[in-house]
Amino acid sequence: MSLYKIRQKNPLIHCITNTVVTNFTANGLLAIGASPVMSDEPLDVEDMTSISDALLINIGTLNKNSVEAMFLAGKKANELNIPVVLDPVGAGATKYRKEVSENLLREIKFDLIRCNAGELAAIAGIDWQAKGVDSGEGEMDIVLVAKDTAKKFGTMVAVSGKEDVVTDGEWILFVRGGHEWMTQVTGTGCLLSAICAGALCLEGDRLENIRNVLADYKKVAEFASKEKYLGSFQVEIINGLHQISRGEL
Repeated sequence: MSLYKIRQKNPLIHCITNTVVTNFTANGLLAIGASPVMSDEPLDVEDMTSISDALLINIGTLNKNSVEAMFLAGKKANELNIPVVLDPVGAGATKYRKEVSENLLREIKFDLIRCNAGELAAIAGIDWQAKGVDSGEGEMDIVLVAKDTAKKFGTMVAVSGKEDVVTDGEWILFVRGGHEWMTQVTGTGCLLSAICAGALCLEGDRLENIRNVLADYKKVAEFASKEKYLGSFQVEIINGLHQISRGEL
């Protein structure tokens, strides 16, 4: 149970994330015993990254200041050997998002790319009908493309879906389960990326730790789906994270 191990570690996770999900992400990290900090001011991020255990870069709501902050923080994390996660939200939705994603991957060494199928396709240069920041539709061999992308960028890739795929370019692991309502509540994927940043702080096999986080998260989704109404689902995700990280779920 990686979420239980994160609680024991209590890592400080620096999140440069989108404005839509900041509160949910912070509360989700707190629920598993991690310490969140949200800073996207270019004058602040290098110092903040320097005292953090992991960094999340999420491109959901881009602006010039936040993009500058992403590069500064990412390079500082690389300099200090602090793990970095990229969540390329809606990478294929616009030309600007695609350019930012490509430049980030060119200039920063990421330990994990956590994405959906549409975002993976955008990074890999495969035709895909994305719908804004949603996964969209298209045809590709997700396993093969994820594996090739991991090799190309020297990173792990975790692709969320009905069946999650996680690979380091050699080994491929699958995670089944979850609930479709996870796609109907804003920020569930973004929170998962932040939690994965926490998993990179743990001892042991990194690929296995990420797989275990994905499995825990799907279990939380199943727990939360017992609620009758979608509005209660988001609250129950936080409750489920709190319980599973304490060994109570």
